[in-house]
Amino acid sequence: MTTADPVLTRPRLIATGGLTAVRRNPLLLVLVAMVLVFQLSTGSFLTPANLSGIATDAATLAVVAVPLALLVISGYLDLSVGSTLALGGLVAGWLAGQHHQSPAVALLGALAAGAAVGAVNGVLCCYFGLSAFIVTLGMLTAVRGLAQQLFPLPLSGFGSGFAWIGGARIAGIAAPVVIAALVLAAGALFLALTPAGRHVFAIGVNREAAHLSGINVRRTPFALFVVTGVAAALAGAVKASVLDSVVAGTSGSGFELTALTAVLVGGVALTGGSGSIFGVLLGVLFLGSLQNGLTLLNVPTFWQQMAQGVALVAGAALAFFGPRSVP
Repeated sequence: MTTADPVLTRPRLIATGGLTAVRRNPLLLVLVAMVLVFQLSTGSFLTPANLSGIATDAATLAVVAVPLALLVISGYLDLSVGSTLALGGLVAGWLAGQHHQSPAVALLGALAAGAAVGAVNGVLCCYFGLSAFIVTLGMLTAVRGLAQQLFPLPLSGFGSGFAWIGGARIAGIAAPVVIAALVLAAGALFLALTPAGRHVFAIGVNREAAHLSGINVRRTPFALFVVTGVAAALAGAVKASVLDSVVAGTSGSGFELTALTAVLVGGVALTGGSGSIFGVLLGVLFLGSLQNGLTLLNVPTFWQQMAQGVALVAGAALAFFGPRSVP
């Protein structure tokens, strides 16, 4: 029996793989179509400078969206990431600007603050069994109030050393993009290669069955809450470094909805048990491209907000009716 010519079968396999990728991630096709529309409408969307700007702007969103997606896959939710982002930026800026600490110390202080918020969320939700929606919604307000109480005045002037976190270039790539790439890679490897990654899906699919199979259904989600808080604080420190200023009342305002939109649009089921890091990446790029394209077209801000709201509803519908991504 003769075997098929590899010259003919290879393109067929590539095409089949491409169709499978689109079927599993329909947002990929939507993203490509949207990019083409923006390029034809503006003529400047696909320029290297604009693409670099999209990647840099979307980097902080990706840093938070990855652990938030893992948390949602496990059946939980964190609505306090916007306030935690603000607190992290304020702590980092305060240490770097007011106390002239090194960038490493300032960053560690921000991460510690984020871990504390995440730990409170995790204890209340995972060990006391309280509703994650209610707890993190309350923490959204409580952390914002704490930030305004501790830092009633805007902070700025953090020094050139701290500016390196958000302004440096590593091998020609902006530091925030490198940080986001590392977080995305870590999230993908965690889900694909570690037992804990499999446990995340199992807990999200059926918490009781996961418990009966010997999985610690409290420890893994608790760790994800802490990691999500750390990631939000890291994003806040990066934003503070880029802007060289932080305002307690407005920094990160509404960011929790943006992050949740990226997660849901990326195909993560709000009910838990389904999702992928590649889908989250598509969701982040979709939102970043959407905002950038509408800005290039001089679309008013309120229309951009409406577009993001529609994207959130569409993402929820896509995650509910679309194919479920499980390992």
